[in-house]
Amino acid sequence: MEQAQTEQQFKHIVRIANTDLDGNRKTADAIRKIKGIGFSFANAICQLAQINADKKAGNLIPEEVKRIDETIANASKTVPAWMLNRRNDFEEGTDKHLIGAGLTFAQESDIRFMKQIRSYKGVRHAMGAPVRGQRTRSNFRRNKGKVIGVIKKKEAAAAAPAKEEKGGKEKKEKK
Repeated sequence: MEQAQTEQQFKHIVRIANTDLDGNRKTADAIRKIKGIGFSFANAICQLAQINADKKAGNLIPEEVKRIDETIANASKTVPAWMLNRRNDFEEGTDKHLIGAGLTFAQESDIRFMKQIRSYKGVRHAMGAPVRGQRTRSNFRRNKGKVIGVIKKKEAAAAAPAKEEKGGKEKKEKK
């Protein structure tokens, strides 16, 4: 009888924090698919919600799903500050943990603000160059979809006389 109930309750898709999660995965692994939640944060959520992290997400009862949702929503109050992804928020000065679309919006607005105040990182973002100090000599040679390759010496030498000939003809025609 119990086996029949668990089969009926199993859901292939579980909705937590406005995200569809795979019911065949372990709870902690399924929660990690929510943008803004990583390995340690997912395990902390399972522990705070008092749910076995190894239990399949499809076997969660609605009460447990609700507890996970509430734990994620109130993460800034229950989880240590060093685990949060938005500490000392620029606008409010509070510690938060953003997930999903809120995280994407915050990242985009931060980049927009850096561009607006013309900070070094903002200028690098605007140019499409690497922001975090990587070398650019051999990598990052793509210019918005077009590859700028390294020209070999022989090809460069062959291309140079052709340009000079064109330039010479134009000068003669102008005279």
